[in-house]
Amino acid sequence: MTGSKTAMGNDMKQEVFLADGYSPAEDEPFMNDRQVEYFRRKLLNWKAELLAGSRDTIEGLQDGTRNIPDVNDRASEETDRALELRTRDRARKLVSKIDAALRRIDEGEFGYCSVTGDPISLKRLDARPIATMSLEAQERHERREKVHRDD
Repeated sequence: MTGSKTAMGNDMKQEVFLADGYSPAEDEPFMNDRQVEYFRRKLLNWKAELLAGSRDTIEGLQDGTRNIPDVNDRASEETDRALELRTRDRARKLVSKIDAALRRIDEGEFGYCSVTGDPISLKRLDARPIATMSLEAQERHERREKVHRDD
């Protein structure tokens, strides 16, 4: 059953029409074809933006390699470069989470909590389309993490 669902999902994604300004609504069936396509496009656009930013960073770092005689200016530039690299590392991790969300779409699992299996709210998914847990499950998870950190 899962294999046919995946194959059917892949065939359907080219045929789904989204009107300009479409946004998922609570009064339509959860994760219907339009909602799935909306989130697929949202994830793909986000990924494209992150990758474009990474390319710009790499080009900037390559162009920015120069000898700066003033110690303070050099330290400032090194700090800027370290911050940029940390930002890019965060973007790289986000890209892998986006890829995982796209896989969940292909497998028909997107939008459902990995802990409870319940639907994740459309509001949460719109704000954070890489979410894997419902807000309630995420809060429980964070409370447990905090308890273990405090030990």
